[in-house]
Amino acid sequence: MRNTILLEKDWTFYKNPQSESGEAVTLPHTWNAVDGQDGGNDYYRGTCKYVRHFVKPELEKGGRAYLEFDGAAMTADVVVNGTKLLHHEGGFSTFRVDVTEQLTEDNLLEVYVDNSDNTKVYPQKADFTFYGGLYRMVKLVTVPKVHFVMDYAGGNGMKVTPEVTILDAAKKQADADVTVELWMTGEAPDVTVDVAGETQTVPVENGYARAVFALKNVHLWDGVDDPYLYTAKAELPGGDVVERTFGCRSFKVDPREGFFLNGRSYPLRGVSRHQDRAGAGNALTYEMHREDMAIVRELGANTIRLAHYQHAQEFYNLCDENGIIVWAEIPYITMHMTDGTENTLRQMKELIVQNYHHPSIVCWGLSNEITAASVVNEELLENHRRLNDLCHELDKTRPTVMADVFMLETDSPMLEIPDMNSYNLYFGWYIGELEQNDSFFDEYHSTYPDRVIGLSEYGADANPAYHSANPERGDYTEEYQCVYHEHMAKMIEERPYLWATHVWNLFDFAADGRDEGGKHGENQKGLVTMDRRIKKDAFYVYKAYWSREPFVHLCGSRYTDRAEDVTEIKVYSNQKKVTLFVDGAEQETKEGARIFRFRVPITGTHTIRAVSGDCTDEITVRKVDTPNPDYIFNKQGDVVNWFDKEDFKADHYSISDTLGELAKNEIYARHGRKFVTQRIADYFNSKTWYQGTIDPDTFDAEQNSIFNEYELANISKIAEWEEQKASQGN
Repeated sequence: MRNTILLEKDWTFYKNPQSESGEAVTLPHTWNAVDGQDGGNDYYRGTCKYVRHFVKPELEKGGRAYLEFDGAAMTADVVVNGTKLLHHEGGFSTFRVDVTEQLTEDNLLEVYVDNSDNTKVYPQKADFTFYGGLYRMVKLVTVPKVHFVMDYAGGNGMKVTPEVTILDAAKKQADADVTVELWMTGEAPDVTVDVAGETQTVPVENGYARAVFALKNVHLWDGVDDPYLYTAKAELPGGDVVERTFGCRSFKVDPREGFFLNGRSYPLRGVSRHQDRAGAGNALTYEMHREDMAIVRELGANTIRLAHYQHAQEFYNLCDENGIIVWAEIPYITMHMTDGTENTLRQMKELIVQNYHHPSIVCWGLSNEITAASVVNEELLENHRRLNDLCHELDKTRPTVMADVFMLETDSPMLEIPDMNSYNLYFGWYIGELEQNDSFFDEYHSTYPDRVIGLSEYGADANPAYHSANPERGDYTEEYQCVYHEHMAKMIEERPYLWATHVWNLFDFAADGRDEGGKHGENQKGLVTMDRRIKKDAFYVYKAYWSREPFVHLCGSRYTDRAEDVTEIKVYSNQKKVTLFVDGAEQETKEGARIFRFRVPITGTHTIRAVSGDCTDEITVRKVDTPNPDYIFNKQGDVVNWFDKEDFKADHYSISDTLGELAKNEIYARHGRKFVTQRIADYFNSKTWYQGTIDPDTFDAEQNSIFNEYELANISKIAEWEEQKASQGN
């Protein structure tokens, strides 16, 4: 009989493995919960040690004992009673080690966990904190002599594949053939499998068994509307039992019409999520995962990109249970490492083997922004081909996808490798104008109508303390974040061919290399603050677009002091009519959709209330003579982004160059300007579209006649932005 013992308590943590004094900790635990979130890019990255004793478990004759680690970041060495048994590379997946032969009555377990910078284990360069620690659970698992395999990529020896035939999409009528595959260790004549109340006993040959169940009138896993789950259970004659939950669903992606679930159009509109939280780092409890999912559901999202690594099984389970469509990926991010190819393959294998059964997952992400600090060469292409082939070898039911950095040209051979692509675009925040997001996709879709394309990242930072009656790009106000997302939500709705869109990010998250927008060590693009206490006003833009729960939301609850004589009062709602009351008196009723704007004269302190049916919200505003200085971001202070400090390779044009320089030279290059600076010339000479024919002096003298009005405006904006950064010492 299989038995699992949680090793949650009684650990001693040693930041210095050579030290004789340690700290008592309980799992989950990270040593970077504080220094990984306070800015300065100086959080501790090194080797730490976790120690505890455990009693020898009871074993059946011939039985085995395994230590199971749900996650140890980023590499781990497992030592039992002085013997090193395993070295694991990869901080986000489950791994096990057989400890049977080392067991005594009392056992000393030492785990050396290392999040040091290195050249072969991803991630190494990215815009988030690489927490170290035993940040997920550790278990002691005992199994009988004959048991389902424990030594293959962290899986449990069971693979469940539903093949669904939709009979009537409107009536949700379907049949399904469910194939259950099983792998065993030891000699077993047969195995008993149960699915949906039907039981089969099938023979075992060479440690493998297969059972197929024909389910008529199957209950579909139907997204947020009806995420129904089945359970497959298998039992060996010796008593070992494994289970997997699964869902029966069919999906397809059309390059012109987007995503389809169970035969009907089902546009994927949602968010991305990092697994961290203020004060906890990545050591999240189950209750924290549940709270995050509740916020996802409140928003009305139906998809989530779990960036940029394998997340906790608890959260994948919550996605299954709540009908949230998942993009799952490995941390192959920002820059390719020559020595890291095998690690990408290993992490992808573990991701797929451990998560194959989740109906919520519809794609495997090969990489994220990998060309931000890497040239597109044969080595990079081959790594992606191998990853893509591995995905299809392990899983013939799901497509592959890649998140492309915005500077990757659309005719790059990189885009031809995965089944689908999405772009990370930040027009309207880092560079350019909001409308360039529209034109990018319009041009892309027109040029490549048979390609599946989506929007994998987009966002703008906002500190809830900053406010403005005239918001503008770069001011970090809640109001500009609202302007940004109002545009993006509308842009997305008007382009149904986008297979999936994911706001970056649902939550503010730790990025210790950042220092901007009045906060240290945070990326503030979240719709919700890192501590989950404040839903920024932009959160309700998407609730108005996506949620079916009736609501009204008055923007500006934190923007109390206002210097303008007439202020804009903005209401987000999914209702068709909103009435505004000022100091108890009805002022105006407006009909519309999602965004309702009112102009309200202010002379003193006023109570503003918005009403639609049973829904209501209220804020207070106060007239002041001059703008509240606490609402204004000090642009003369330091603004440090992660890409400003990273030590990227110097032989190519990358994100380490300012985004402004990149955008400006892209405009020049598209019109044929030659470049004197060798690294820039080399970069554009590598592009198939680039034809450098115009001498720089001639080009610069005639640029007013070369560029259109839109391009000139962008160049002016970029110059203004670069001048601002220079004045700040960046």
